[in-house]
Amino acid sequence: MTIRRVLMISFHTCPLASQEGKETGGMNVYVLELAKQLSRQGIEVDVFTRSQDEEQPHIVQVDEHFRVVHTVAGPEAPVPKKQLIEYLPEFVSNVQSFINDHALSYDVMHCHYYLSGLAGLNIVQASGAKMPMLMTFHTLALMKNLVARDELEKEEKARIDAEFHLVQCADAVIATSKSDKDYLRYLYGAGIDKVHAVPPGVDLDLFRPIDQNVARAKLGIDTDGHLILFCGRIEPLKGIDALLYAMKIMVERQPSLDVCLWIIGGDVSQPPAQWSKELQKLERLRHTLNLSSLVHFAGQQLQEVLPYYYSAADVVVMPSHYESFGMAAAEAMACGAPIITTNVAGISSLIEEEQDLLLTSVNNPLLLATQMETLLTDPGKRQQVSSGLREKVAGLAWTNIADQIVTIYEEAKHALDRK
Repeated sequence: MTIRRVLMISFHTCPLASQEGKETGGMNVYVLELAKQLSRQGIEVDVFTRSQDEEQPHIVQVDEHFRVVHTVAGPEAPVPKKQLIEYLPEFVSNVQSFINDHALSYDVMHCHYYLSGLAGLNIVQASGAKMPMLMTFHTLALMKNLVARDELEKEEKARIDAEFHLVQCADAVIATSKSDKDYLRYLYGAGIDKVHAVPPGVDLDLFRPIDQNVARAKLGIDTDGHLILFCGRIEPLKGIDALLYAMKIMVERQPSLDVCLWIIGGDVSQPPAQWSKELQKLERLRHTLNLSSLVHFAGQQLQEVLPYYYSAADVVVMPSHYESFGMAAAEAMACGAPIITTNVAGISSLIEEEQDLLLTSVNNPLLLATQMETLLTDPGKRQQVSSGLREKVAGLAWTNIADQIVTIYEEAKHALDRK
C-alpha cells in the first residue's frame, strides 16, 4: 500500500513558528521535521494550521512536496489555547473548502494534539472519504493533571473527555515513548494493537558535537567556568524551579565553584514586568535565592543555534515532572553533551542503569545538586558518562523515524480498505 499524499493537522501551533518569530516546543519541531522527511521520500504533505498572523501568506511552500496552509479560524492573531476550541468549526469548514476547491484527496490523515484530532474527526465525517485518521497526542491531559500544582495548571474535563474519545475513534495512535504507550493503554483504554511507540527524530546533521571553545566563542560566552543549560518551554511541569533550588544548594556546598546556569526558552525581549507568569515566578525565585549573577534567561533560540548552546554546556538538565519524550535531551545527546533528566521522561529509557548520574528524580533538588556537582568537579566522570551518548540517539535519525511512521500509515490504510 503506497502512501502518496498525507494530510496533517496542527491546529493550535504552526510548524513554522520558529521561523515566524514565535515560541516553539517539541511538537513544532516534530511536525516540521517529519513533514520534511516524508516530502524527501516523494510524499505530498499538506499541514493545515490556524492562521495567527494576517500578514503571513496563507500558503507557504516549504519544499517541492510539502506546504503549510494557514487556515482562517477566528481572529488571525494568537489566542489562548483553552479558547481555541470555539474556532474549530470554522477551521474544519475552511479546511474542507480548501480540499474541495483544489480537488484534493489524501491517503491518510495525521493529527497532532487533541484539538487537531477533534478537527480531524469532523473533516473525515464531512468529506466522507475513506481515509484513516492517526493521532499523536504529544502530551496527555491525565498525566499533566497528575503533576499539576494547583487548579489553574490542570487541564479541563473537556480535554480529557476528548482524548478518551479520540483514542477510541482513531485508526491508530502514535505515542512518542513506551511510557506514553503504556499510559494510553492502561489509563485511556487503548487497544493493545492500536498504539505504536515511535520516538521523535533528531536531525543528526544539525545536532553534532562542536568544540566547546568554538561554541562559546560563537555565542559570546566569555566565561571559562562551568555552564549548566536548560532548554525548553517555560512552564511549571518543566521543573525549572527545582533546578534553581539545586543550583543554590550546589553553590552553597561549593562556594569556589565557577558555574552559571543559562535558561533557553520563553520571550524575554520585553521588560520583566511583561514576561509570562512562569518567567516572572522564576525571576522572583532567582532573586530570593540570591542567584541573580549566576542565572541567565537567554530567551527562545532558533534551532540552528541550539547545537552551539548544547556544545557550550558542561551539562544539560531536563528536570521535568512529566515529559512524553524529551527532544531537547535527545538533541543534547546528539551533540555529545552530558545530560541529567528525570526518570519520568520518555527518553530515560535510552539511558543505561549504570549511568545513574544521568537520571534524577522529580522535585529532588538535593539529589540533582549532587549529580551536577559530581559531573562538574570530576572531568573524568563527566567524560565517562557522556561517552557514547551520540551513539544512543543514532537510531533516531529522521529518516529512520519517518520510515517507521510510513509503515504505520500503510498498515492503517490497508486495514481500513479491508473493512
